[in-house]
Amino acid sequence: MGDFNHPDICWRDNTAGHKQSRKFLECVDDIFLLQVIEEPMRRGAMLDLILTNKEGLVGDVKLKGSLGCSDHEMVEFRILRAARRVRSKLTTLDFRRADFGLFRDLLPWDKALEGRGAQDSWLVFKGHLLQAQERCIPTKRKSSKNTRRPAWMNKDLLGKVKQKKEAYRRWKQGQVA
Repeated sequence: MGDFNHPDICWRDNTAGHKQSRKFLECVDDIFLLQVIEEPMRRGAMLDLILTNKEGLVGDVKLKGSLGCSDHEMVEFRILRAARRVRSKLTTLDFRRADFGLFRDLLPWDKALEGRGAQDSWLVFKGHLLQAQERCIPTKRKSSKNTRRPAWMNKDLLGKVKQKKEAYRRWKQGQVA
């Protein structure tokens, strides 16, 4: 939200008169932002904008008149959010509680695959693997905080990745060899 000073942009038609305003409009489109103010402010131009990346996130937009001696108007709006947190439906394998001893015993490593071709062996092995996985590795719901993080990424590995990124950042800045 803010004062963008592009009076020549027509937000209804998504057009602009000046090159700089067209670039701004292209940038807003490229990063999939929506402009939510619908009423023109000063002499038919919209100078103050509210940009959002999610339709329905911003509501109850009202222009409240001039702010002191300024030629801009006060804009009042509400950020709408869900009343309760959405529980993640994404499940993942919980390797920390897995019984790998039983898992190893359930897989056919020699006798069941003997005398079969590569494709047949793969299908038999895959079937046994999925059955063993279902039996030996429990599933858990991923918390919304960690839904984008792989199941194997624990705190230690996350710390190591952060150290690596920090070392790379310092190397790019020329702080370390």
